[in-house]
Amino acid sequence: MHPEPTEARRPAKLALADGTVVTGLAVGHHGETAGELCFNTSMSGYQEIMTDPSYVGQIMMMTYPHIGNYGASEQDLEADGPMVAGLVTRAFVDHYSNENADESFEDWMQRHELVGITGVDTRRLVRHIREGGVQNAVISATDLDDESLVAKANAHPSMAGLELASRVTTPEPYDFTEGNATPGDGPRIAVYDYGVKRNILRSFARRGCTVRVFPASTPLDAVRAWNPDGIFFSNGPGDPRAMPEAVETVKEAVAGDVPLFGICLGHQLMALATGMEVYKMKVGHRGANQPVKNVERAHVEISTQNHGFAVSEDSIGDDVARVTHRNLNDGTVEGLRFVPFAGLSVQYHPEASPGPHDSAYLFDSFLDLVHEARGIPARTETA
Repeated sequence: MHPEPTEARRPAKLALADGTVVTGLAVGHHGETAGELCFNTSMSGYQEIMTDPSYVGQIMMMTYPHIGNYGASEQDLEADGPMVAGLVTRAFVDHYSNENADESFEDWMQRHELVGITGVDTRRLVRHIREGGVQNAVISATDLDDESLVAKANAHPSMAGLELASRVTTPEPYDFTEGNATPGDGPRIAVYDYGVKRNILRSFARRGCTVRVFPASTPLDAVRAWNPDGIFFSNGPGDPRAMPEAVETVKEAVAGDVPLFGICLGHQLMALATGMEVYKMKVGHRGANQPVKNVERAHVEISTQNHGFAVSEDSIGDDVARVTHRNLNDGTVEGLRFVPFAGLSVQYHPEASPGPHDSAYLFDSFLDLVHEARGIPARTETA
């Protein structure tokens, strides 16, 4: 049964490229949006998810039914505003309870013109996507014609082959000092920004690092001129195979003597730069409850993940890298330690936000490489 429209909520529709159309009620901005429909299994952290730059171009469907129950807060942002193309929920909550909230989630969505739909049977749609794979979709509160919406979903560009990092990278270099008690005293970490989450930057700053963030297209020589002790390649949206300039930059960095670290998209770029192959997954991993086995430590971590591409294990040469982490659900590669140079990378998000902190040690592992390479003073904080 479809939800009944109210004075506050107008009808809306969600149409998939395969012809599936569902009716619900509009939330947030009353407009129209298109993108790749995917789902996230996190039970909290909807605002961090909505503002994660890695989700640019995607409509996010939350599997947890109640969204909006703790409002919206500036302190929970991973970027200045929403990055998702749209939001799909089962039960959008009108009234929130959170003394730290600045406004309702509805008001936040309207202020940022984020289009959403609620009253959708998300369990059925998640099964549909899990079995058939992710696909493009359209949410609309302005066009309710099924045939028109399905045609728009099919006309929307595929995520495969799409370069999106240039849409979210910083336009100018900047120094990140939030959470850094002693700026300038710690290791100098240069961050290539392909859509970096703020909590990644906080994770370096909390460890006493001096962090400078560079635009994605910055020549490596310009980064080297800052004299970094380590270089980090960030998360971000889109297909890494559509980023040849970034791959060439990483290749150049690999040939140097500065330790390297990559997360998510950065992990994929490091793989491509060292001759490995990357493929688009049927569904991808998105959620804060993903089990990963640390092969080196022989223990299991519960991790936060957000990716639709993965590194092909068959393409990993023994003389290039060894697999350090593996997804326990499907066996896909989740982490690499490189052999010819000081570098490591992971497919998931050790900075969490939201999610468990099981993998936070990876920042320390990278800094260990930095200390070993440069002989700089040992860090004083590892939390």
